[in-house]
Amino acid sequence: MEKLEKIIEDLKPALQSDGGDIELVKYDQEAGVVEVSLKGACAHCPIADFTLKNLVEQEIKSQLPEVKEVRAV
Repeated sequence: MEKLEKIIEDLKPALQSDGGDIELVKYDQEAGVVEVSLKGACAHCPIADFTLKNLVEQEIKSQLPEVKEVRAV
């Protein structure tokens, strides 16, 4: 869990530079599913799904291969 929290913290500056933010909500280790909340500009951005899958999910999965999916809630 600490490593996941560190990854999220490392991603924050990229999102904050565009007026957004991200928060870890839940990690279901058995299912391999991470739930995050996109905030600020990211919450209503038309490319939020792209950011979620191609930035957030890709980075988390590269460092934690046991993660299968990242979802916005």
